[in-house]
Amino acid sequence: MSSKTRTVLTAGVLAVALGLGATAQASAGAPRSVSGKPSDNITRIADFYGAYSDAVLGEDRGHLGQALRSHYLTPAFQKELAAWEKREHADGVLRAQNVPLAWKVTDNGTTRTYTEAVVTLTWGTTTTKLVVDMARDSHRIFHIGDKGVGRK
Repeated sequence: MSSKTRTVLTAGVLAVALGLGATAQASAGAPRSVSGKPSDNITRIADFYGAYSDAVLGEDRGHLGQALRSHYLTPAFQKELAAWEKREHADGVLRAQNVPLAWKVTDNGTTRTYTEAVVTLTWGTTTTKLVVDMARDSHRIFHIGDKGVGRK
């Protein structure tokens, strides 16, 4: 086989292989992306719930979960949450004894002083909706509950 024939054959095989790869990738669906900004409270709430769920699922004896609480929650709310957990025997951030399979954060409005989000936690076919309030100045969560602070 001449070198010209080998080159054409190699180029043809390579083109077919690359073409099949592109087809396989296209049939798998478009790539997903997630974006956010540290200055955006909805992004921060989503970041917290994603990282916290991972930390609790990873069960590192609570070290990472506690560090995330210290970073994202106000000190006063951390105390309030500890009292709730002692009374309810459940994780106060997730309002459950286990970790959800999925979560979604939806903007529920902003006032002059805080941002409110609805966090939907999914366990199989069951969902729980929590209202999370975050201060606009400190970017820290000061309330998690069934209703927002403006609707108590």
